[in-house]
Amino acid sequence: SMLYPMIFVLSASFSDPRMVSTGKMLLWPVGVRLDGYKYILQYQEIWTGYLNTLLYTIVGTLVNLGVTLPCAYALSRRDMKGRAVIMTVFMITMYVNGGMIAGYLNVKSFNLLDNRAFIIINGAVSVYNLIVARTFFATTIPIELQEAARIDGCNDFGILLRIVLPLSSAITVVMALYYGVGRWNSYFTEMIYLKDRTKFPLQLFLREILVQSQFAQQAMNSGQSFSAEQMMALVKQAETANMIKYCVIIVSTVPMLAIYPFLQKYFEKGVMIGAIKG
Repeated sequence: SMLYPMIFVLSASFSDPRMVSTGKMLLWPVGVRLDGYKYILQYQEIWTGYLNTLLYTIVGTLVNLGVTLPCAYALSRRDMKGRAVIMTVFMITMYVNGGMIAGYLNVKSFNLLDNRAFIIINGAVSVYNLIVARTFFATTIPIELQEAARIDGCNDFGILLRIVLPLSSAITVVMALYYGVGRWNSYFTEMIYLKDRTKFPLQLFLREILVQSQFAQQAMNSGQSFSAEQMMALVKQAETANMIKYCVIIVSTVPMLAIYPFLQKYFEKGVMIGAIKG
């Protein structure tokens, strides 16, 4: 059940789009064609979106880790005053927010509309990830080790950088994977706050292709009368959009599929630690 959608999309990217749309392709490629990948190589905006997505994912994930891990470590310390109140404030944001209009006006007041910086700093902290990381630090890193480092002259930042983080590779990789996948798949925030197409991520261009495909299909099924030229144009548009759609899905998922096997052991360890001791 998990492999079939992946194999279907991969096969569809190499198949004749008419065979895919009529349901004649079930698993393996039918009428093998490489036209979809040729279109992608010629579609400059897709590669612009690809570069933007890489930028947002890499830099944004580093910002997420740089904010979440120190915050989680601070909240895991028993000697931090007011940590229960601070944690409560964080948790309130999981259930209540100001809404899209208030958020848009807030971003506009900071002159961050159509700005790459906002896409990177937006969502710097996920409260769920913060709770997982805090639980890991509180239950896995011995307090005695931190006290010994304090006696040796380390301050809080020294303890975090020299003691805690080197012993926390599992949770660091889990956080990077959670944040990275979220950044890679994000499109709604960018659709609301970005207007310049040169700043669009790959997912927005993929959405445009999907919308074009659905529009052409709905127009043909609407029962309206079209001239022969218009009908041929709609059919061509639908076929091209369907062909490119599957190819872009493959291209956009390859980086995550390539990275995950190298992170899997850390991912499993980090999730199990949080599940057992959380």
